[in-house]
This record gives sequence, structure tokens and C-alpha cells, in this order.
Amino acid sequence: MTFSRFAPFAAIALAATSLSATAAGWQPNRPVEFIVTAGPGGGTDQFARVIQSVVQKYKLMPVSVIVTNKSGGAGTEALVYAKSAKGDPNKLVFSTNLAYLMPMITKVGYSTDDIVPVAILAADEFLLWANADAPYKNAKDLLDAARAKNGTFMMGGAQSRDTDHILTRQIEKATGVKLTYVPFKSGGEVAVQLSGGHIGANVNNPSENVSHWRAGKVRPLCVFAKQRLPIKAKVTSDMGFGDVPTCKEQGIAVDEFRMPRTVWTVAGTTPEQVKYYENLMAQVRSKPEFREWLERGLQSDLYLTGAPLRSYIANDMAKHKVQFSEDGWLLKD
Repeated sequence: MTFSRFAPFAAIALAATSLSATAAGWQPNRPVEFIVTAGPGGGTDQFARVIQSVVQKYKLMPVSVIVTNKSGGAGTEALVYAKSAKGDPNKLVFSTNLAYLMPMITKVGYSTDDIVPVAILAADEFLLWANADAPYKNAKDLLDAARAKNGTFMMGGAQSRDTDHILTRQIEKATGVKLTYVPFKSGGEVAVQLSGGHIGANVNNPSENVSHWRAGKVRPLCVFAKQRLPIKAKVTSDMGFGDVPTCKEQGIAVDEFRMPRTVWTVAGTTPEQVKYYENLMAQVRSKPEFREWLERGLQSDLYLTGAPLRSYIANDMAKHKVQFSEDGWLLKD
């Protein structure tokens, strides 16, 4: 089941009323643990905690929810922990597409067979950003400057072989421009580095850079989306996210790049138990607090469960396998 990005929620709320999580035959009989693949305060942590607050406010489950942060190993600690809980239906993992991409590029102690997808509930958009004082005003200017630097132009990102690094490689392949990727600990740190002029560009999502844009320190050049974002509000006096051209408009042949927000349970759970959590997530996303979280984080409304979700994951893995193989990142058997 899918809905377009930033879709109206009235119809969704109406549909969700018939999807009572408690209507399922199975229900948890002890506290459910939300295992977060990131530290407190990060995007994935906020994702899990807004769902926790909605579940508790509307009493959508007959038990309480406990949030546990396990951020070690770029979040793989949480998934190894989930592997050890095989057959325990009282555990959910909150992650991104890295849950299924990481086992492809590094030894992480778990495989996708150890987790069961429940839902994708949102997607982070990505933009190409420059320092506001830089001489380039659009993506072409930036790429020309990077080309002239002969591989020394610094593109900042959150961690090595993470989402930002993957997108940076896609930009290089699409444009033929060589960039030097500089990893930092988080998107927030990358935003500070660009704001201070210590790196040439970054590809942060909107929520990570928006405060620096509002302060006049950075400038968005393009968005990696099929169409301009349908956001009407202005960030500065004359420009908002809806005014930012797509990167394809700016000559970068990357049609779309988004990071899905994913929910998983552990291997050994039954189809009935998975369905319970699917229904629970449908109810959560129908509530105003979830809509406010989406709007606050400037995230797109991507909703997938069941067969469409499994198909999305399979296709995304296949696409990334090609890139990882070309880049020499693919883990050898």
C-alpha cells in the first residue's frame, strides 16, 4: 500500500479506523521494545520516539513501549541484538535502508534473514548544498569549481560508506567529476562544517541544514527528487524548499535519492504477529502527531507494507549491489 509524498491524511485516517491493531488475534502480553539503530536525538531516534508517543497517547497497544538505543557499529549493534532475540515478537527495530544495505558491504554479524520487514513510514529527501559565501549559485557552478580542483574538492558526509557517501559516488558517476569525500560523525556535524566553510559542499537532508540556511550560512542548489518538493512555506524571505530545482534540472543525472525510514521485527515471528504491527503502524500514521513529525522534519510520506514493501527492498538491494560492485565495496564471500 502506498501514498504519494506529502499526501493528504484525511483519507488515510478514515481508512485506518478499520485497521484496529487490537482487532488482530495476537497481541503483545508484555512491554514491546523499540530498538533504535542510532543514538538519542538523531533522526532514527526521533522516528521511534514519535511512534512511541502516539502509541501511548492513543493506547494503541495493551502494553507499554520501551525505547532502547543501540548505535554501535553504525547501528549494526541493534540488528545483531535483534538477531539474538529470534522468535520474540515483542521487539521492533527502527532503522533506514542501511538495515539491508550494510550486510552487503561489511561484516556485521547479522543478515537480512534475521529480520522481517514491517513497514516503511517516511523517506528523507536529499539536497546538494553549498556555503552561502561560495561564488557558485547553482549546481553547474559548483561542479565546474570541483572539476577545476582535480579531485581535491571536499564533499562532507555522515560516516564512510553511509547514505551520504553512496549519493556522493552517484554524483561522481553522473557528472564525471571527482570529489574527495570527508566523513564526519553525523549530518548535524556536517552541516556545521559547511556553514563554517570548512568543506565545499554536502548532501544533507532538509532538516539537517535548514537552520543554517535560515541563518544565511548555506544555500540549497538542487534536490535529488523526480519533481520539486511540494512545500509552500518560505525558509528565507524569498525562497523555500519548493523553489529548489531538481538536480536533474541542474544537469546531474540522478533521478531520485531518498532514505526510507524502516521498521522491522525479528526472525521467527508469525505472519499474524507481523500483521498486528502493520496495522499498528497504519493507525500511528493516521494521527496528527505523526503528520506534524513528517512536516517538521520535511520528510516525504512514503508508506509500504506487505508485498510492495518486500519488492521495494529487493529492488533497492539489487540497484545498490551494482553500485557497490563497481565501487569495490561489495563484501566478498
